[in-house]
Amino acid sequence: MMSKEVAESIAGKLNYRFEGSTVIAVVQDYESNEVLMVGRMNKEALIKTLTTGYLHLWSLSRGKLWLKGESSGNYQLVMDVLIDCDSDSVLIKVKSLGPICHTGNKTCFFRKIHNLT
Repeated sequence: MMSKEVAESIAGKLNYRFEGSTVIAVVQDYESNEVLMVGRMNKEALIKTLTTGYLHLWSLSRGKLWLKGESSGNYQLVMDVLIDCDSDSVLIKVKSLGPICHTGNKTCFFRKIHNLT
């Protein structure tokens, strides 16, 4: 966690290019490096994530800030945050307090492509 001033300074340096002025957020397990999900973050979501230590995202479908785990209790504790070379995406390493996917799976990436045909 960091102060709001530092978080705002960092968040102000990103290139919010995508839908709703967001950056892509790749969420990864901090121990196994398994990709758990991909979401979007606007400036407010990034600041909340950096200041609280809990993963916050911007929900495109709901059009609002979203604390991951607020309804399921499966919160995501932020262990590290990395910014890509173009400053338009972030990698959030988390310790998951339960399944991250709304389906109950540990990761949102559980469907193999050959099972979709």
